[in-house]
Amino acid sequence: MSGFAAPDEVLPHRPPFLFVDRISRLETGVGATGHWRLTGEEWFFSGHFPGRATLPGVLMCEAIAQVGAYAVLTDPAHAGKLPLFGGIDGARFRRQVVPGDELELVVDLGRMSARAGKGSGRALVDGAVACELDLMFVFVDA
Repeated sequence: MSGFAAPDEVLPHRPPFLFVDRISRLETGVGATGHWRLTGEEWFFSGHFPGRATLPGVLMCEAIAQVGAYAVLTDPAHAGKLPLFGGIDGARFRRQVVPGDELELVVDLGRMSARAGKGSGRALVDGAVACELDLMFVFVDA
C-alpha cells in the first residue's frame, strides 16, 4: 500500500481506460510516479498483435499522462478542472512492453499556469526506458 489515494479517487478515467494501478510517489503539482502491471488480459493485446502481444505506444503515452494528471489534480489550485492533452513532443519508444511487464511511470511537471501546463515523462520496465516524451496540457472545466 502506497499511502496515496487510489488513482480512481483522483482521476476521472475508468476501466478500460484507466491505466494506473497505484501511485508510489507524489509531489503535488510537481510530479508523481505510478505503476501499471500488464496481465495479458487487457482488451488491446488480442489484436495488437496476435501471436506477439505488444503494448501500443500510444497507450504508454496515455498512461504517462494519467500520472501527470494525478499530480495536477491533487493540487487544490486545479480543483474542478480537467487536464486535456494539448500536445506530445519528442515521443520515443525504446523497447517492447509485453504481458507480465510492470511499467513504472515517472512524470515531472514543468511550467504551469491557470490555463495550461507542460511536463516530461517516461515509462520504465525493470529500470530500462520503454518510452519518453514531453507533454502539454490545457485545463477545461470538469
